Amino acid sequence: ETGHDLPLSMDEMKGLVGEALAEEIKEKSLAIYSYARQYARARGIIIADTKMEFGLDNNTLILIDELLTPDSSRFWDTSQYKVGKSQPSYDKQPVRDWLVQAGWNKEPPAPMLPPEVIKATSKRYQQAYERLTSRKLG
Repeated sequence: ETGHDLPLSMDEMKGLVGEALAEEIKEKSLAIYSYARQYARARGIIIADTKMEFGLDNNTLILIDELLTPDSSRFWDTSQYKVGKSQPSYDKQPVRDWLVQAGWNKEPPAPMLPPEVIKATSKRYQQAYERLTSRKLG
């Protein structure tokens, strides 16, 4: 599959970038996640999962692309968390759900989203922002 973010095992990463760089990426990823997890947890948010993208600039490891946003992560409310259940989340799930219902085949162009889907997604993003920053938007 191309054009999609796919999970990568440690062995696969070592095969692609070598053992030393793979270990450095692992250490940095875990340090970032650990800090973010504690920060979010103190604000009533569970970071269920996230993605991080790294690159090299003059052989120096750098973090690239977005980090810990509702586009790259799933945020759950600790007060609503229930083991073994689908969790309400602050992410782009309304968009995903609508695209599946609309039968989109994931080939460009994507269909136009209805205003209510945009509004529901925007509300989730705003809630995540306000919970994580303790600031109101608007």
